[in-house]
Amino acid sequence: MSATALTGAMLATPALADDMPSREDMWKMIQLQQQQIEELRGKIEKTDQKVEATDKKVEATGTAVEEIAASGGTGGASWADKTSLGGYGELHYNGGDQAEVDLHRFVIFINHEFNDRVRFFSEFEIEHAVAGESQNGEVEIEQAYLEFDVTDRHALTAGLQLVPIGILNETHEPPTFYGVERNSVETNIIPTTWWEAGIGAHGELGGGFGYKAMLHSGLSVPTTGANAFRVRNGRQKVSQADAEKGAVTGQLTWSGMPGVKLGVTAHYQDDLTQGVSPTSATLFEAHADTEFSAGPGKIGFRALAARWDLDSAAAEAVGRDVQEGWYVEPSYKFPVWYGDLGFFARYAEWDNSAGNSADSQFSQTQIGLNYWPVPDVVFKLDYQFDDAPAGSNEDNRVNLGVGYQF
Repeated sequence: MSATALTGAMLATPALADDMPSREDMWKMIQLQQQQIEELRGKIEKTDQKVEATDKKVEATGTAVEEIAASGGTGGASWADKTSLGGYGELHYNGGDQAEVDLHRFVIFINHEFNDRVRFFSEFEIEHAVAGESQNGEVEIEQAYLEFDVTDRHALTAGLQLVPIGILNETHEPPTFYGVERNSVETNIIPTTWWEAGIGAHGELGGGFGYKAMLHSGLSVPTTGANAFRVRNGRQKVSQADAEKGAVTGQLTWSGMPGVKLGVTAHYQDDLTQGVSPTSATLFEAHADTEFSAGPGKIGFRALAARWDLDSAAAEAVGRDVQEGWYVEPSYKFPVWYGDLGFFARYAEWDNSAGNSADSQFSQTQIGLNYWPVPDVVFKLDYQFDDAPAGSNEDNRVNLGVGYQF
């Protein structure tokens, strides 16, 4: 180093020494930094604790969701997957002696599958739009029962169920039948819709044969007045129903050929009056429901016959020891530019007082059409010609209707 540079460095040293902090200042600075470090460490520890707690909550929630889903509980997606909603409804216009429009039925189905072998079915119905005191309508539960698979071909049922009889009693959604109103035989002789509380079994026997059997609550017909021993007036609808006397129903069906469904049913009740005027009763019913391809469409044919036999002097005295009826219904259904169109004709006879010698038989002829824009929606038009016995009303009329199912 040159003398000049050395001299300059020696002169600069005192100036740098004057700028340096004192020992006391350095100590204060170190203490302040240490305090800041401790504060930061505390904040980091609190943050770590919050993160850990959040992780535990997430883990617990995930476990709970998995457990609910696995068990089919109300909080799991599988519960919704196993529950189904459906229903049907129909609006009618009857243009006879007194023109009337009526929301005849609004029905909701709620069904649930507990697992592969156990299921629940229900049907909730409002009739005539408004129910309550002095109103025309009714609120009804038509089905609420459990089904248990015993094997792949046989099952047991328990609860509120439709009685297995006829064509319409179990399958009566509007798109499934012709005519605005349900046919008169399956209304007056088979009291459709007819449900009871009980246990049942159904299954397949092979060769196209199937069976249904049900042990259930019974009817309770009035024993006096204009409707004495009239079967339809005996429905209790399982509403605080008198259960002194029950009943049993068995049905055998055959559908071993495409488009053919045949069935026979037998029903027995020890006392149709529930002890008021002991009257045993048997009902026998047979039906056919067929559909065959013909040209661009299908020819359909339905037929049914049913007969009650009541065994008591009281029922015989008013001619109601025998109640019977039958109908035939040919139809033709074919595709149109949008949907399907079907024409039908029906002839029916029924008599709820067939046991007496007086003329008490009703007959009815109907012609009409159904139009299905889609299979589960239908528009209906028919005209009915009534032939009633002396002293009874005839109401020749046009009927219009719209119905659906989903």
